[in-house]
Amino acid sequence: MKILITGAAGFFGKNLVTTLLFQGEHVLFQADVDTPEALLKACCGDCDFVIHLAGVNRPKEEEEFFLGNRDALTKVLSYLEEAENPVPVVLSSSIQAALENPYGKSKLAGEECLRAYGEKHNVPVYIFRFPNLFGKWSKPNYNSAVATFCHNVARGLPITVNDPAAPLTLLYIDHAVAAVLSCLDGTVEVEEGFAIASGAIQTTVGRVADIISAFPGQRERADVTNVGDPLVNQLYATYLSFLPPEDFARPLVRHADHRGSFTELLHSPDRGQVSINVSKPGITKGNHWHHTKNEKFIVVSGEGLIRFVSALGGPVYEYRVSGEEPQVVDIPTGYSHSIVNVGDTDLVTIMWANECFDPSRPDTIPMEVKDYGN
Repeated sequence: MKILITGAAGFFGKNLVTTLLFQGEHVLFQADVDTPEALLKACCGDCDFVIHLAGVNRPKEEEEFFLGNRDALTKVLSYLEEAENPVPVVLSSSIQAALENPYGKSKLAGEECLRAYGEKHNVPVYIFRFPNLFGKWSKPNYNSAVATFCHNVARGLPITVNDPAAPLTLLYIDHAVAAVLSCLDGTVEVEEGFAIASGAIQTTVGRVADIISAFPGQRERADVTNVGDPLVNQLYATYLSFLPPEDFARPLVRHADHRGSFTELLHSPDRGQVSINVSKPGITKGNHWHHTKNEKFIVVSGEGLIRFVSALGGPVYEYRVSGEEPQVVDIPTGYSHSIVNVGDTDLVTIMWANECFDPSRPDTIPMEVKDYGN
């Protein structure tokens, strides 16, 4: 299809356009506030579908609400009618259309114009009443509080929260894009005359501020955020998109001696710790066992031998490991273990432990790995 997207240079538009361009299935006409009228008219006469994202939410003058949220849409609809090309239209409206404020009234007026157009020409129209959208490429002090919080926190600037308990309904931009795309293939869900976008999250301004404010410290400690929580996961992705390029990298603490080195890479309060261990040729590391701590070893470079013996004694079990044929070796509790570099180059091992190291409770009992014969 030939798709006309208005507001293509905005936050929503950038995310939608890049998604559609990557798919490569449609021809896109991208229009924005500086698009010449003649070009906009030509696009309206040649398109198969319109996605209207253009709008205003923070104008200098109140009357600009209607200019940006109603009149901009009616102009597109009139151009479609002039070209005798009444095609389906998607409208990005707002949950505030149900409220008695200038922004909401202007959004409601746009909805009413679009419904009238659809009824007049008997073509599908899809109206989304989106809540607060957030995600990459949003604009601080304009699109949402999330964008402002992420921008400021990423730069060490203060944020202001007037009412931490104030309710906030958020929708991640990827979900909004997916919802709009569902209109193209006819899979969109409609309830009571409105197209539905799934994935909205009910929260508070205070919780959002607290989550975002914690991200710099987590990065400093190489902590992994709780990606199992959709809100935390989406906020962190948004926060990272606001990082200044010079702040992408963070140093790690590397413990090195004549045997090699050991560096903790990532930590997680509920998923343990990931580290990288480097052993020089001929070096043996380990020779200890754990009561509860368990690990996974993955050799990614070099040649090694992982050896086990039960803490109760008995024979030694050996596993030959190599970066040429990576495998995951579980280190069970109750087994003393060691890893020996049997090659001519450094042995590089990725190690995962089910819990982060706690020096007050190391759970590490020294015991040489050898055949105890019992």
